[in-house]
Amino acid sequence: MSFSQFARAGVDQFAIVLTSFLQRDGVPFSKVLPEEHIARVFEEANATFAQDEVNPVYTPAITLWAFLSQVLFKGEQRSCAAAVARVIVLLAALGRKPCSENTGAYCRARAKIPTEVVRRLTTDVADAAEKLVPDEWLWNGRHVKLVDGFTVSMPDTEANQAEYPQSKSQKAGVGFPLARCVVLLSLATGMVGDLEIGPYSGKETGETALLRNLLHRLRYGDILLGDRYYCSYFLIAILKSLGIDFVVRLHQCRTANFRRGRRLGAGDHIVEWVRPQQPSWMDDATYATIPKSIQVREVEVNISYRGCRSRTLVVVTTLLDDTRYPRGEISALYEKRWMAELDIRAIKSTLGFDVLRCTWPEMVRTELWVALLEYNLIRRTMLDAAMEAEVPPRRLSFAHALQMTAASWIVVLTAGDRSGAITAAVIQGMQRPLVGRRPHRVEPRAIKRRPKPHDFLNKPRDEARKELLFAHG
Repeated sequence: MSFSQFARAGVDQFAIVLTSFLQRDGVPFSKVLPEEHIARVFEEANATFAQDEVNPVYTPAITLWAFLSQVLFKGEQRSCAAAVARVIVLLAALGRKPCSENTGAYCRARAKIPTEVVRRLTTDVADAAEKLVPDEWLWNGRHVKLVDGFTVSMPDTEANQAEYPQSKSQKAGVGFPLARCVVLLSLATGMVGDLEIGPYSGKETGETALLRNLLHRLRYGDILLGDRYYCSYFLIAILKSLGIDFVVRLHQCRTANFRRGRRLGAGDHIVEWVRPQQPSWMDDATYATIPKSIQVREVEVNISYRGCRSRTLVVVTTLLDDTRYPRGEISALYEKRWMAELDIRAIKSTLGFDVLRCTWPEMVRTELWVALLEYNLIRRTMLDAAMEAEVPPRRLSFAHALQMTAASWIVVLTAGDRSGAITAAVIQGMQRPLVGRRPHRVEPRAIKRRPKPHDFLNKPRDEARKELLFAHG
């Protein structure tokens, strides 16, 4: 959309979002999330607010754009006041009357965006991109999905504490509400396919329980790649019944004896696992459908580090055909599980969403999904850059792509006839520098710069304030 079209439409169309994320016509991933699809999703959810206003400012399009801009920046630039300031600048640049600096109207409009709308847009981006992935980006022609879990904290409010209680080891009024998330990620594109969120502790709040709520998001023929926490007989059996293969590290409670089973080679055999007793979370009808035994393949994997002794671990998989899936390829695939850690780090550290800002649960979930939508839209732009540069998208830096997107966020909307040149320049900038191949990179979880020697807050903040006032009274 051109500069004049933006000005006439009053930035009321969702093209404002797509243009800020450098969507271009004529490239393979340009129609991953069309403007018409975004509008239809909002309409189906009856999220068509500000339609009756004479000169509306916070329409669904501009509200979503401003919300996404909060994700794009960190610190003070993530506040609602900063988002409103960006709207004021955009309106002025487009020749429209600037809106009020008061954040109330924006915050009320932001709360009208349903969480499920943002979730659907996020998953639609991932699904559409996955269908367009070229064969050379796949593993043996198959789509691989990564699964992993992480936690996020949020402001200490009564509403957040009621839904996402803090750790029981922390005193009341001192800790922060904590939520557990399990995410499905695409190995080829790095996009978030879906996410489930729940309390950190309690019945049916573990990672495997949350993953069961996401199994419908996997497709027949997919391969699920996870760490040893997901090595469960029942999970493997359920996935096999859905036509989904599994690659996971052997759980620490199991041992592999390569002298048993059908030998395929050194450190490679097929064994039979027997169904365990019925777990508490499974009903009788479901338990009856679980086979009494399943065949799995156990592969011994040797991981070598420069200057260190090689490390041996066992990988369990339902890829039983050793001709089509040799031991070495299974080993190489499992090493790619580390990509899940990098993608989660991009969401939590690079985007800065390890700590959420909203004060009630529904908005906490919306905030998280807006961050994931931002993440997927940046990944979509990276796919265009990777396709143009003829390199796998995993070779491009997400942090650099984020910086390039932020640099052009408002400029590309107001550049007029130069917007195409800006878009091309930014996408070319994303193609460099390439991320190095570091399959065994390790970093200590330690910091060199010492924090300031402040005491920890070990009582509710209101009590601490009263004590300070009394001491200086």
